[in-house]
Amino acid sequence: MDKTRQPAEYARFQDDLKRLAAVRAVEQVQSGMVLGLGTGSTAAFAVAEIGALLASGKLKKIVGIPTSKRTFKQAQLLGIPLSTLDDHPRIDLAIDGADEVDPNLNLVKGRGGALLREKMVEAASKKFIVVVDETKLVDGLGGSGLAMPVEVVQFCWKYNLLRLQELFKDEGVEAKLRLEGDKPYVTDNSNYIVDLYFKTPIKDVLAAGQEISALEGVVDHGLFLDMASSVIIAGTDGVSVKTK
Repeated sequence: MDKTRQPAEYARFQDDLKRLAAVRAVEQVQSGMVLGLGTGSTAAFAVAEIGALLASGKLKKIVGIPTSKRTFKQAQLLGIPLSTLDDHPRIDLAIDGADEVDPNLNLVKGRGGALLREKMVEAASKKFIVVVDETKLVDGLGGSGLAMPVEVVQFCWKYNLLRLQELFKDEGVEAKLRLEGDKPYVTDNSNYIVDLYFKTPIKDVLAAGQEISALEGVVDHGLFLDMASSVIIAGTDGVSVKTK
């Protein structure tokens, strides 16, 4: 991707790519489906497209299961009928973005703070389509050097931050409490997020996920492993699809 563009122009260009990927994903939505509605900038384009198709009458009898309060508000404004996993525990299709995608279609998600609800909804889906622009592709998860989030209970959060950092000390991980202004960021589930910054890609993502989940007080983590059915990637050369 051409990063020589001016920042504002580059951001618009990235948004165009995200929109392309989202529209391609929504082509797989059919009337009567129960849909998992993802969170984040790319997923928002998919939700907007679903809303437009419903308004035009091209889609009918859709039920959306939002993965965050933010997505709930967007979908509600667009007139998308909404429900919950309690009433629809089997979802036909989920569409969401990702922060990183490795060659095996494993993901890092949750930099937008909705990782727990995203994982619950997408694990309940028969099919999970990931939509990204090409900047999200990595050789190994953690390879971007950006945050890999872990949702933790508020009680003794610092204790768990230190344990997470100790867990990956050989990989030089830095663990930081996510802030919103000068206060801890609070998730939709009233938890905190500890962001892990890896200097090199995670050596064994399956083992890492299991070790993180084993810590008392950890609610969930942003490693979405063996969950994606396909990944739609928008790049400067067009839109491509990767499947397992």
